[in-house]
Amino acid sequence: MAKNDEPEEKTSRLKQIVSAYQLTRKSDPTVGLVLAGIFLGIVAVFVALGFFVGPKLIWIPLGVALGFLAATLVFGRKVEKAAYSQIEGQAGAAASALQTLRRGWNVTPAVAVTKNADIVHRVVGRPGIILVGEGQASRVKNLLTAEAKKHNRVAGGAPVTQIIAGQGEDEIDIRKLTKYVMKLPAVMQPSEITDLLQRLKALDAVRPQVPMPKGPVPSSMKGARQAMKGR
Repeated sequence: MAKNDEPEEKTSRLKQIVSAYQLTRKSDPTVGLVLAGIFLGIVAVFVALGFFVGPKLIWIPLGVALGFLAATLVFGRKVEKAAYSQIEGQAGAAASALQTLRRGWNVTPAVAVTKNADIVHRVVGRPGIILVGEGQASRVKNLLTAEAKKHNRVAGGAPVTQIIAGQGEDEIDIRKLTKYVMKLPAVMQPSEITDLLQRLKALDAVRPQVPMPKGPVPSSMKGARQAMKGR
């Protein structure tokens, strides 16, 4: 990256952090006080250690660094909680959560959508094909079954896993969805995934294009997490 691009990157990162803070403050008005309390509390402890144990030049900077780290970690969790609360219950919420998966995962939102706004999203990774449905449970099960049959025809032996995102029985809460997906057994090699994605392109090419229902913007959660990770 050129040096003249660095200030722009820092400005963009700062905007992400400010945006994440504003989002969090809407659902948690005390977030500023909590973060300040955590930071100042830890610094105060280490300042006291500097005065009574010494040397100050070690304890005080260490306290500042640890206080900042602790406040950042707590902020990240609050940002994530606020982001999930904002999208929960909306059409496309599962897609928003899945878009936060890191490299190595290929996410295709809304590979199937019904007039009742039941949706199936697809994730491809080392566990194979994961189909994630959201909507009314009984209808989504039927939609998932139909999509699983289509995907099995081109899967070439890759596992096809069905998941329903929601809060009912045998459903996965969107707050736990990405962790659940990432913990699925890894059975495929990168070269096999590449071949699988090519076969899935052929499947997608023959299906009608369906618009994603109006809902949360997937990048909202992703941008919040990127701000916290400094990316």
